[in-house]
Amino acid sequence: MLKGKNVLLGISGSIAAYKSAVLCRELIKNGAKVKVVMTPDSANFVTPLTLSTLSKNPVYSEYSDAKTGAWNNHVELAKWADFFLLAPATQNTIAKMANGICDNLLLATYFSMENETFFAPAMDLDMFKHPANQQNIQKLESFGNVLIPSENGELASGLIGEGRMAEVENIIKVISTKDTSWKGKKVLITAGPTYEAIDPVRFIGNHSSGKMGYALAEKALKKGAEVCLISGPTTLSPPKGANLINVKSAAEMLTAVREHKADLYICAAAVADYTVANPANEKLKKKTESMSIELVPTVDILAEIGANKQKGEFVVGFALETNNEEENARAKMIRKNCDMIVLNSLQNKGAGFGGDTNQITVFHKDNKRTAFELKSKFAVAQDIIDTIQSKWLG
Repeated sequence: MLKGKNVLLGISGSIAAYKSAVLCRELIKNGAKVKVVMTPDSANFVTPLTLSTLSKNPVYSEYSDAKTGAWNNHVELAKWADFFLLAPATQNTIAKMANGICDNLLLATYFSMENETFFAPAMDLDMFKHPANQQNIQKLESFGNVLIPSENGELASGLIGEGRMAEVENIIKVISTKDTSWKGKKVLITAGPTYEAIDPVRFIGNHSSGKMGYALAEKALKKGAEVCLISGPTTLSPPKGANLINVKSAAEMLTAVREHKADLYICAAAVADYTVANPANEKLKKKTESMSIELVPTVDILAEIGANKQKGEFVVGFALETNNEEENARAKMIRKNCDMIVLNSLQNKGAGFGGDTNQITVFHKDNKRTAFELKSKFAVAQDIIDTIQSKWLG
């Protein structure tokens, strides 16, 4: 897969940069042509001379050569590359990539890339786990960049945990293998909350951010699926390549679901169980006496999908519980004819609505269960997609 490929190897300032020399050598051994672009700080960890010798090409770190005035054209570098591999990717560089900050040649080259970018984070445990960093990683993935997950191990600080840059052989495996096992499959994903109008300015809603559904859409796209993302109101940017359908109410989401058939249904949206019977046409004025609002049940979207499921289709539901979690989740899976249900318990710290992390337990139709640790929602999405893969397509 790498033979004849033009690989632009980006290196930012981390102790893990010592692995970049080995990575450069392995890329060339696998038949790739390599050019290296570095942040100025990365030269404190690995020398340009080493990388130039290994790559057999000049190493780029500044916009121009101060002695000759020659310009290192970042646009030409980006156009030359079949893909950009940033390893190591520090918290600082990830943050700049995610938020449009361009203050060195590596970043200018990244922002000029039209082809795929892979990035391998490397940082200490607390830095890696920080919500701001996790959010930036998710933003990069939502832009279509490919995360090469960090690994657990001993870190430069002496701590043991996640944040260690992936080993060279694992990086080579990720960039050499493109999983298209879901190519030709239609995947429908619901995400976010629904808003049920009380009057033109007020509504009944919930705290769902949509992050889980959007992360699942991103992962399904990377496996080659055709993804229809039906989303309630969120502030998120849709994954590149998804067919995004914006809705507000449970009724609008139901209509959109009915209009789109799929091979795989992932119902991650937090759909209202009740809607207002008679929403007002004008803003309701505040009065001194109490006010009652009549609520009527919404149509259960997941149950309707399950009831109309065809041979070969796979249905995944979600359950957010506060008590009797396992019992309620299993009952919901059976009642709504799901093949699999993902349980979120609000009893678990860091799980549930709004945050960047989640902790899930997956229940299967064959009565088996799989419990996972607290992880970022993008990592949880990968766990869910992998579990679906094993149960749906084997």
